[in-house]
Order: sequence, then C-alpha cells, then structure tokens
Amino acid sequence: MASSTETPPTSAVIGLGSMGWGAAISLLRAGLPTIGVDLRQDVLLRLQQAGGVAALTPSEAAQSADIVFVFVVNEAQTRQVLFGERGAVDAARRGTVFVLCVTMPPSAAQDIAHDLAERGMLVIDAPVSGGSLKAEAGDMTMMTSGSPEAFSKAEPAMAAISGKVFRLGDAPGIGSRVKMINQLLAGVHIAAAAEAMSLGASIGVELDTLYKVIRESAGNSWMFENRGAHIVTGDYTPHSAVDIFVKDLGIVSNEAKGQAFPTPMTQAALSLFEEASLAGMGAEDDAAVAKLLARKGKVTLPGMEDL
Repeated sequence: MASSTETPPTSAVIGLGSMGWGAAISLLRAGLPTIGVDLRQDVLLRLQQAGGVAALTPSEAAQSADIVFVFVVNEAQTRQVLFGERGAVDAARRGTVFVLCVTMPPSAAQDIAHDLAERGMLVIDAPVSGGSLKAEAGDMTMMTSGSPEAFSKAEPAMAAISGKVFRLGDAPGIGSRVKMINQLLAGVHIAAAAEAMSLGASIGVELDTLYKVIRESAGNSWMFENRGAHIVTGDYTPHSAVDIFVKDLGIVSNEAKGQAFPTPMTQAALSLFEEASLAGMGAEDDAAVAKLLARKGKVTLPGMEDL
C-alpha cells in the first residue's frame, strides 16, 4: 500500500461483471481512486454511489489511469477494449500497467502482451479465481506473470483486490497456463457435483441431507460445497454461467489437442456444458447442468417445477 505521503495510483477497471465489480469495490474500499467502465448504466451509477468514477469508454478511463484492469469475458473482447475504436491503449500514457484478468488461451495472452509492449505499456498476465463473493471481499486469487517493473507499479492495487497473488514468472502466458489447469478442475468438479446431486435425488436421498453429509466427507470439493448449495435451493442466478465453462473448457480442450495430450475428463464435462447451453441454460449458473441431468433421469430438482 502507498504511504500517506505518496499519491495513490489510479486504477481503471474495464468490465464490471461479478469479478470486475468486486475488484472495483475492493479498490475503493482500500482508498484507491477507481474508474469503472461498463455498458450497463445502472452498474456505473452504483459505482458512482460507492465513490468511484464512471467512464463511458475504455479510452476515457485510460487517460488518467496508472493501472488498467481488464475483466471482460474473452480474447476478442479484450482486443476490442484495448485496441478497438475508443480502446484504452491509444489514450493511455506510456508505462501504464495493463493487468489482464481474462481467462483466455495462453498464446492469446502472450500475443496481446506483446502488442501492448510494442506500444510502450507494461503488462501482467493475471487471470483470477474465487468467485463473486471472494471478489467483492477483496479475497480473489490471482495467477500472475509479468516484469518486476510492472509488479512494482501495480502492487498496491493488486494487494487491494486479492487475498493471494501467485507470481509465476516474468513472461506473460504463464499465469494463463495455470488458470487453464484450474478451469479444467473447476469444470470437472462442477459436472461431478451436478451428477452426484441429481443421482442422489433420483435414488431418493434428501438433497439437503446429502449436501451436508458430503461437505463433511472425502468426496467434498470447493465446487461441490459452493455449487451444491445452488442445487439444493434451486437458485441458478448466474454468478458464473454455463457458457463461461463452454468457453473455458474449450480452451483446455484446444490447448491439449495442440499438445496431443488426452483429456477425457475435460471432454466429458465440456460435452455436458455444451448440451446444457444448447438446451437454453447458457446464461444460467453453471450448476444448471444438474437440471439437464435430472431432466434426462426424469427427476425433478428444486427450481425445475416450471420446466
């Protein structure tokens, strides 16, 4: 954190979805000037009410930012907000640190970092994990790689939004490789939790009881504990949507194919998420794959009464 005699760095957060919103609120809570960019006017108004500054475009936000956090969905959106019309890069000062918190192919993170460096910018490849609640608490995990100079400049802001920053090396792309493996495990664990809960319901086990028992048993996982609660209550509010894992497990699958490495668990989970998306659940919470399995097994889970 900057000392009382230093001017704190100004951060811009591009994309105020669940993770970007949590980052912006955490920066403000730490007393750091924060500019937010989003397409939704109601979200920008909430940011202003919390003490932040709303910007209509990435270009506007980057003009006065020392650090630019990018929290959009994918590689294409990242390129658009950085290099497209009214993008951040043209307006940013040389030496601005761009912290790329997007889950994307490692090769894409490397390419974007190279393009930013060519424009005189510093870059940290920094995909994040932890979910919306940890993001809002300033407790997300960051898997990062970048130059010591970039880390030195961005450290106060990164410390404000995260509980743990893993520094994995100097080269962009390393953070994205580690995040890719995290998403493999996360997606497979969600699919396994959905299968377990829906199968339990089909054989007559009361869901709340099953959830409580597994939480205290060897079969538990962070994803079972988190997503299992959604299945018990039938609440599929999208904290992380089905389509996110169609994208993320697609990255794992494609990268593994490039290495000629088998990923049978990834393929099984990816097929389940793809089928759920095609069934109209793409914008629902990723735990909604349980509803797909329950429908196939002719079981009614909470939240399915109107299906």
